[in-house]
Amino acid sequence: MVKKKSSKRSFYLGVPLLLLIGVIVSIYFWQMRLQKPMEVNMANHEHSSGAMSEAAMHTHSATGVSCDSIVPKETSGPTRKFDLTAAKTVLQLDNGKAVDAWTFNNTSPGPELRVTEGDRVVVTLRNKDIEDGVTLHWHGINVSCSQDGVAGVTQDAVQPGEQFTYTFVASAPGTYWYHSHQMSSVQAKKGLLGSIIVEPRDKSALLSSAKEVTALYQRLDSSMLLNGSAKGLNVPGKAGEQVRLRLTNGDNETMNFSVDGAPFQVIAMDGHDLHEPGLLNGTNIPVGAGQRYDLLIKLPESSKVIVRNQSAKGLSITLGSGSEPGPTEGGAMFSFVDYGTPLPDDPSSNRRPDRSFDLRLGQSLFVKTINGRSFHEIPPMNVKEGERVNITLVNEGGGDHPFHTHGHTFRVLSKNGIPLKGSPVYLDTLLLKDGETYEVQLMADNPGLWMAHCHNLGHASMGMTMMMNYEGITTPYRGGTKSGNLPDL
Repeated sequence: MVKKKSSKRSFYLGVPLLLLIGVIVSIYFWQMRLQKPMEVNMANHEHSSGAMSEAAMHTHSATGVSCDSIVPKETSGPTRKFDLTAAKTVLQLDNGKAVDAWTFNNTSPGPELRVTEGDRVVVTLRNKDIEDGVTLHWHGINVSCSQDGVAGVTQDAVQPGEQFTYTFVASAPGTYWYHSHQMSSVQAKKGLLGSIIVEPRDKSALLSSAKEVTALYQRLDSSMLLNGSAKGLNVPGKAGEQVRLRLTNGDNETMNFSVDGAPFQVIAMDGHDLHEPGLLNGTNIPVGAGQRYDLLIKLPESSKVIVRNQSAKGLSITLGSGSEPGPTEGGAMFSFVDYGTPLPDDPSSNRRPDRSFDLRLGQSLFVKTINGRSFHEIPPMNVKEGERVNITLVNEGGGDHPFHTHGHTFRVLSKNGIPLKGSPVYLDTLLLKDGETYEVQLMADNPGLWMAHCHNLGHASMGMTMMMNYEGITTPYRGGTKSGNLPDL
């Protein structure tokens, strides 16, 4: 008799639990469906989810200049040509694992593209056998709208057997990277990424003699790699040599780095030099997803320098030779709020904006949101060419959010209400920790249709993606399941 009562109690408790699970699963699939409409025009946000169409809530002119007609200007610099072929490959990693990867020219990361400021860069992308199509996005390089590589906005994804040629001017020296922006959260993790370095036309005497080391971190499926290796990187060097270490975080999570064995300087962030950067010792460097930090390190007399990635044990960078330095413990986190020195004459530091936007980055059940909405439901930031635009970014939760703007570099004005006191800081990707607020400013000087999104690409695929659209710019391309253009899946 006791057993029967127990069975009834379990039954009555189990039914509501099953109903609750059913509701949660239904909400999940309903919310995921909202982010993959049948068709969406990202210039005016008109979209269709199948049989039912919605008129655009956020209107733009139906006539104007098409994004694909906005091409790079002429340059007197030489032309540098590259060919990249996307293909499925089985990579044999140096830890013994065989990984099914998607590669550029049979490697992941793909070839490092190294050019000089002022060069006209021409890259032909061919797709051998990636069924969903591929593109190339030039992360941090302010290319013309037609060359930005965003499927469904600036082009159609390049299908198997097809090709697309990108042309842009390498106008700003710095550390950048490229990756596919078709199903970006899937394709970058499968291996479709690489570094692009733009060297300055005129190098300072100090940096011209520095040894260059590029360090691109990525997650290839479940394996964390450094320059394609599952092991650390060893760079020989002599005491007194300067090493310029270009760190790129091609993963989705924040990476924390320490430098053991020598003081160092952060000389550039996202490819942009800092003014009079000071020496740091025992300071930890948080590098958000998509960000790049350039460190300058002078090799000491008697010991190695080890740059440790605290987020990826075993993938350290060893510079020079000698004894092993001890690990840094309890070091302060790097802050650019008061690092370096202000420019003596800084005309753009206090100019009033022509337009302002507030973006609150958060989460609603299974969806990552901006101002409570996701992807094409988020009203775009509509701007006019020539305007000075202020954006206030607030991280209301759901993890770290490295916020990335396409086609533009912004200046960081303040953090948590405190104006920057040191060097001007120009970025294309800004790491926001939970609860942080930043104010940034950009010049609307690159007409087009531009994505702005969290560069934890998993968050972008869950809805934390929006647009900054110039008035009068249109696109012939469409995103969504009908065209197969899914830039953030």
